[in-house]
Amino acid sequence: MKLVIFDCDGTLVDSERLGNLALQQQLAQFDIHYGVDELLEKFRGGKLASIIASLEQECRVVFPITFEAEYRAKMNALFDEHLKPNDGVKEMLESLSIPYCIASSAPKAKIVRSLEITGLANCFGDNIFSSYDVGSWKPEPQLFLHAAQQMKFDPKDCCVVEDSVIGLQAAKSAQMKSIYYAPNLSVQHELASAQIRHMSELSNHIASAL
Repeated sequence: MKLVIFDCDGTLVDSERLGNLALQQQLAQFDIHYGVDELLEKFRGGKLASIIASLEQECRVVFPITFEAEYRAKMNALFDEHLKPNDGVKEMLESLSIPYCIASSAPKAKIVRSLEITGLANCFGDNIFSSYDVGSWKPEPQLFLHAAQQMKFDPKDCCVVEDSVIGLQAAKSAQMKSIYYAPNLSVQHELASAQIRHMSELSNHIASAL
């Protein structure tokens, strides 16, 4: 293994619950009520436009054009107050001896903002790649392949760290190894090359693969 490709939301930063709390709040304005855990289960790692389209179909509603902007404003407010790096992330990044980058389905501005809030921005520099830059979203493999190409590594030498099943699917399609960050799961997912419950476990997996 020569390159580690990190997802951002839910993997490096504890943003998935906050993002879905914002979505819950936004939907409530339209008298649509979901639990945060239900939204997490349904939409973890998904493309926002696809999530909105799915909700419109399921709830038989057409949201106004302002829906996304209002949702992102709610999410940003929650991030400002509550967003943190996942436990052990800073120490794990400091311990890595090989190159690493981010490949996320989120807009680049959101990724950068999340890193700045959590104090991780200096760890990645310009090595941040967004689905919005390549026009392809997980589970399609193009984002990971783009990241590998930009970092000048062969896909077979890359390992993806993900917290979502669609991320694992994208890694498999890109013919990359994957490590599933799943703090609440003890049974390994069939798509994952390895699985961890805490970021302190990652360095050993990477070292053993070198």
